[in-house]
Amino acid sequence: MATRPGAVRRRLATIMDAVASRLWPVPLAAVIGAVVIGVALPEIDRAIDASLADGFAGLVFGGGPDAARTVLSAIAGSLITATSLTFSLTVVALQLASSQASPRLLRMFSADGMVHGTLAMFLGTFAYALTVLRTVEDGTDSADPFVPRISVTIASVLTLASVIVLVFFLAHLARQLRVETMLRDVHREASRTLAVLSDDHPGAATLAPELPDHRRRIFASGSGFLTGVDRDRLVEIGAEEDVVVREVRPVGSAVVEGTPLVEWWRRGYADRTSRHDNDVEERIADCFGAAYERTPAQDVGFGLRQLADVAAKALSPGVNDPTTAVHALGHIAALLGDVAARAPRPAAYADEAGVARLLPVGDTFDDLVEVGLEQIRRYGAGDPDVAARLFGLLDDLAWRVRTDEQRATIMSQLGRLEASVADASYDEVERARFAFLAERVRATLAV
Repeated sequence: MATRPGAVRRRLATIMDAVASRLWPVPLAAVIGAVVIGVALPEIDRAIDASLADGFAGLVFGGGPDAARTVLSAIAGSLITATSLTFSLTVVALQLASSQASPRLLRMFSADGMVHGTLAMFLGTFAYALTVLRTVEDGTDSADPFVPRISVTIASVLTLASVIVLVFFLAHLARQLRVETMLRDVHREASRTLAVLSDDHPGAATLAPELPDHRRRIFASGSGFLTGVDRDRLVEIGAEEDVVVREVRPVGSAVVEGTPLVEWWRRGYADRTSRHDNDVEERIADCFGAAYERTPAQDVGFGLRQLADVAAKALSPGVNDPTTAVHALGHIAALLGDVAARAPRPAAYADEAGVARLLPVGDTFDDLVEVGLEQIRRYGAGDPDVAARLFGLLDDLAWRVRTDEQRATIMSQLGRLEASVADASYDEVERARFAFLAERVRATLAV
């Protein structure tokens, strides 16, 4: 079966998230590259130094060995100090994000490309300066002194570039600490996940077969969160082994070791077995990824959870910032609207022969709406601005829903919101306002 573009995008997203969420790959690559350049460039210097044109020679470093050592030592010392400053500021940013927004946002700071690039620039320049420093030679009776003039000049240029990068990093950090920026970044990340999932079609949509009594279960080998499912591979395995696979848990759910992860069965009679069944189960289990924390690669609900966490934190008595909750609800409304507008997940995916091979499972529209609204409604129903925005969010969704099931979800949420508001302490003017907003939601659903 040919690899589909959606599957490629999903796999690339998974790989990029795995790399981006760690601080060390980019700086380590920069250090290795700097060492290689620091070894090779002085040799080029040694070969062409005597033949440099006068005009070009006036642009490069012109000091002796002692001056070169002083410059390179100063560069190395200052860059390692700047690296320490950058790391310290990043730690402060992580602490602020955790205490004021949500602990789930820490991974976004560790995945920040500006942080990676700044550390790579500083550590790369530091490693380059140290590597070039070892090539500076004093003169002896049998050899002339050697100063890699081009290499030292490039070290000076890299230092100036590092200073500029530091300025941009400080400006970037100040912007990233704003809660509006955090909300925007979570929204963008979840939107990218939704786009990847919408483009991922491991097979043709088809009706789901009846569940037989002889289906077998594969149990989780460890505990954690389900972070991804390779559905293309599952369809391929189903076609190769003539089996049907049924997912049991949606991506993002918590998995406990020894509990069911997936079900499968061979097409045909109940007593149809094969000596290769254990191999089939291992191949199926390998299609499911798990980790100690949720990731956004295939998990739209994770983005909604982060936005809801920010709003819930803002509504806590220790923070008391309902405006942030209102802003978070705006992003939640946009994401849920995109979820409502996407094509519904098919009951099953078929192989190229049209045989159902995979029964997928995932968070429904109702599930995702509950994630986005439940805690905020619980903690924010007593604030007039938050309550009004909750009614507005339901009205926004009412314009974008496409199915009767989605409309029923909005009506259910509306009734629960009205009940929560009714239990809160509001005057008659505020209650009349909420009644108007509720009727507007019903009118939009009736359009």
